[in-house]
Order: sequence, then C-alpha cells, then structure tokens
Amino acid sequence: FGSELTVSKTSRFNLCIDGVFLCCFSNELCSSGTLLQRWNVPPDLQLSRQVAGTGVPGKKGTNSVLVLIVGLSSLGAGAYVSRKVVPGKKLHDDSSASGLQNKQNRLSHLSPAAPGTHPKVPSHVPFLLIGGGTAAFAAARSIRARDPGARVLIVSEDPALPYMRPPLSKELWFSDDPNVTETLRFKQWNGKERSIYFQPPSFYVPVEDLSSVENGGVAVLPGKKVVHMDVRGNTVKLSDGTQISYDKCLIATGGSPRNLPAIERAGKDVQKRLTLFRKIEDFRRLEKISREVKSITIIGGGFLGSELACALGRRARTRGLEVIQLFPENGNMGKVLPEYLSNWTTEKVRREGVNVLPNAVVKSVSVSGNRLVIKLKDGRKVETDHIVAAVGLEPNVELAKSAGLEVDSDFGGFRVNAELQARSNIWVAGDAACFYDIKLGRRRVEHHDHAVVSGRLAGENMTGAAKPYWHQSMFWSDLGPNVGYEAIGLVDSSLPTVGVFAKATAKDTPKSATEQSGTGIRSESETEAEASEVQLSESSSPTPHVPTQGEDYGKGVIFYLRDKVVVGIVLWNIFNRMPIARKIIKDGEEHEDLNEVAKLFNIHED
Repeated sequence: FGSELTVSKTSRFNLCIDGVFLCCFSNELCSSGTLLQRWNVPPDLQLSRQVAGTGVPGKKGTNSVLVLIVGLSSLGAGAYVSRKVVPGKKLHDDSSASGLQNKQNRLSHLSPAAPGTHPKVPSHVPFLLIGGGTAAFAAARSIRARDPGARVLIVSEDPALPYMRPPLSKELWFSDDPNVTETLRFKQWNGKERSIYFQPPSFYVPVEDLSSVENGGVAVLPGKKVVHMDVRGNTVKLSDGTQISYDKCLIATGGSPRNLPAIERAGKDVQKRLTLFRKIEDFRRLEKISREVKSITIIGGGFLGSELACALGRRARTRGLEVIQLFPENGNMGKVLPEYLSNWTTEKVRREGVNVLPNAVVKSVSVSGNRLVIKLKDGRKVETDHIVAAVGLEPNVELAKSAGLEVDSDFGGFRVNAELQARSNIWVAGDAACFYDIKLGRRRVEHHDHAVVSGRLAGENMTGAAKPYWHQSMFWSDLGPNVGYEAIGLVDSSLPTVGVFAKATAKDTPKSATEQSGTGIRSESETEAEASEVQLSESSSPTPHVPTQGEDYGKGVIFYLRDKVVVGIVLWNIFNRMPIARKIIKDGEEHEDLNEVAKLFNIHED
C-alpha cells in the first residue's frame, strides 16, 4: 500500500489506497471508456486512451494494463491512479469489433454508470454535428477524410450510435436469429451478414478525450438534444443546460413520424397500443408485440407501410398473426406507382398474407374491451390489437426559431443554398434539408441515399470544398427478397407515365442484385455513379411493350414525364442500372420513342 508496482518496461503505476483494493491486469480488458467510465471514475483519474490500448488488435501485448483500485473505508470510497510513461514509447488503442464485444460480455456483470450521467463534454469543438443519423455519420467521415486531424462531435437524441435505418423495415424481419432484436445483425439478401451499425464503438473517440486525443477523431454524445442555437455567438445549448461553442455546424436532425389526428384525439389507452415506426427501439417493440398479439393493423400504403405489411405478413402464415393494412389510396404505393402497377403490388402484398383494405379513411379509433376499434368514413369497422401508423415524416425544424433559420413553407425543412448552407458556417443535410435541384427545382428528400450523399457533400463543404449539390439521389423498396424496385427523380403517380416491360428471369430479384453487387444497401454501389454518355442506336432486341391490365409485370422501366421531358424513373426488378437513369434525367432531353430509351437498360438480357 503506497508502494510502487512495476508492470512492464514501459509503464509504471503508483498505487495509493485505503482499505480494500482490486487490481485487474489484462490486455483483453483494456479499452477506453469501458470499466472506469461505467464505474464513474472521474475522467482526470482514468487511464488515457493511449495507455489503455492493447497495441495490436486481437493479439496480446506488453504495453498496456488496466488497474482498477477501489478503496473503501468507513468514511467513503476512493479510486486513485497515477501513471508514469517512459518517453519515446507510443501506446494506442486499435481494438477490433470482436474484441470489444468480448470485453463487453466479460464486464457485463459490473454495475453500469448511473442513469442520466454523461462524460465531460468539451466546451468547444471545431465541428459540431447535430443529429446522429446517416447524414451526420456521412458528414463526419467526409470531414475526417479531408482533414485527418479534425475533431468532430455528434450530438444525438438517439441513445444508440449511428446506424442505418432501411434494415429496420426490411432484412431484420426476415432473420432466423431469435436474438436479432439484441444483436441487430442480419443476413442481406445476398446471404452476407452485417450489423445495422455503421461502425463498432471502437471507431469512436470518448467524448471527454475529444479535445486532447492525438490526431482528433469522431465522438458521439448520445441521448442529448440541442434545444437552442445562437448563430451569432456560435453556441448551442443542450437539454441539460450544457453549452458548446463551435466553429462550423451541421444540422442533420432528420424527421419524426407523423401521427393521424384521429389517433391523437383518441386518448392514452389507444396511444399505448400505437407504434410510430422510426428507430431501433420501435423495431424491438413491434417485433415483441408481433409475438404476443393476434392482430396488427398498419395504417399507410407507402414505402414503410407496405414493407412492414409484407414483413409481418410472413409471420401471419407461420404464427397465426392477422395482419391488416389500410390506406386511402386505390392501391399500395398509390402516390408513386401508376395505377396498374399499384394494383399489381396490392395483389402481391395480399399474397404475402396481408388483408389489404384500400380506399380506407380513418374516422376514429377507440377501445372496446381488450380490442381497438377503427371506424372508417365509409362505415366499415376494423377490430385489432395494435396499430402501426406509417403515414409520413415531419422534418425536425425546432431549432429554426432560436437560430433564425428559414423553413420552406411548401416542402418543410430548412431552406439551404446549392452548397447546402443555411448560414456562412451552418449547413443542413438529410431529411431536414430543403435544397434547390438545378434540374427538378426545390425539393426535400427522405431517403437513405440522399442522406449519404448530402451528408458527405456537407462535410466536404465544411472543410472548404465549396461544391454545389447536383446529385440525383436514388431510393429503393423491397417487398421481400423476390420483388423490388429502384427509383430516381420525381416519381409521382399524378404525372404522365410510360411503362415498358419484359419477361423476368431468375436474376431479376433484390436477392440476385445484392449477390452481384456485393452490397445489401444498394445505394452503396450506386452513389454518385453516372453513365458517361447515353446513345440511342438501332438494336436487334425485340421492342418492349406497354403493359395491359392483369399482366404479370416481371421487370420494366417506368418513365415519369413533365412537359415531355423525363423527370423520374422507376426500375422495376431491374438493378445496378441507376447510372443510366441518372444520366437520362440530367440530360433533360425530349425523347420521341421511350421504347428505344428502355433498351438502354438491357431489359431483354437473359
């Protein structure tokens, strides 16, 4: 006690304790932000991130040690660590994801930090990113790519580290792993497994180390909301009163799921049986509910509603779950797809085991006994146990008032210029950005690919690139592993359309597409790609045909026209052709025969 303990040739620690002590010497347990943070040891007494590393990922090293000293006495408890490092020896942390998981498993029996406690937050950061979704993560990566020493802080309302949202309504529901709600790992349609998280925890710098760590890094402050923004003073205030100043700031606050007025008026008993699907916790809760109730009703016929209907419909056959989907349109995806294809999609969803009710407008929702009763405007009644409302997204623009930023009255979201700037040192990306598209006019887009591309561009511009936004983002929707489509531009069923179809082959499925590209999130292989040129020439291929009612639409191209110019394209069961579609829209030319244009997509390939 009070003696000097030599633990290696490079590190020496002085111990000073009173009472009982515990020393753990283990390279496998050494990782910043694990044991000491969970036990609330003050940051200035914790081992540094550099000293806590194992040296070589996945291997034993001799340059690290974790020393935990717990001193207990009748007057209280204390932990005291002082370290001496021999000059010239650089220690670092480069833990692998698998190693980190082992550490977490081994330490899971220890008491975590008390709820509501947070590490010391730096008072100033060069780059502040508000929001912890796809756009913010893409921006952080982009900033670090152009400025390797940059220090980036992400402040996120979500308690989780940045993750991708598409699998929440797609692949995760088709997993055979009974623990999928905990692991959040899934098999893509191509059979490869991946995590929903963009990066493991070891990728990030602990928040309290961000200001001092060598070569900077990206830190995430989860479970915190920015409630006030002073654009003149370059400061923000968090929900707990903490203030942070910044040099440059990105607003990537995303959006919140809309609710139906009829449900909002219904009272707490109905709200308890409602899911507004958006986050990891929503997936976990709905997955659990689907195992416990007999009936689930999904309100909404768009992308999310139709994807969830198909996913839950799979369980209808195996578990006896009744799945109902209702919406005011004539068919699934009625606001996007032309009527004939919307009707075909509705029948496809029905074949998945879903009771689809089109032309259904909700009048009221009430509780009767143990069940919910949904009354429709045409007099019909639907009884169910749980409701999922998938009726759109409202951009989160609360900061506009305190910051004095402009919100677009037509599309919602923060209005930004061509470089995604709202002010000289403030940028906006993702769902919350209303930007000007040089080809299609002012828009706001709520898709994964747009979040990736706009976040990346904002990050580049925050480091001086001064690039305008020109990218036509794509989006995709899968109704299971065998039917899917990709789209780009303005895809609005109110526009005139021309559809050209051909017979599908075994290769024309989302599953096959991901096997060919090697990616599960298809925009990862498509982002920013564009065909160098589009040439129409005589072809020996048979002329594609415009479909007739009742036809089985194997694969095809749907062109959306405005003033005779193609402004949107849907590729139905045609994959990895988005660069061609992007080029057609960018050219903005009139085409006399769209049958010839459809041949550019090689829809007759075997």
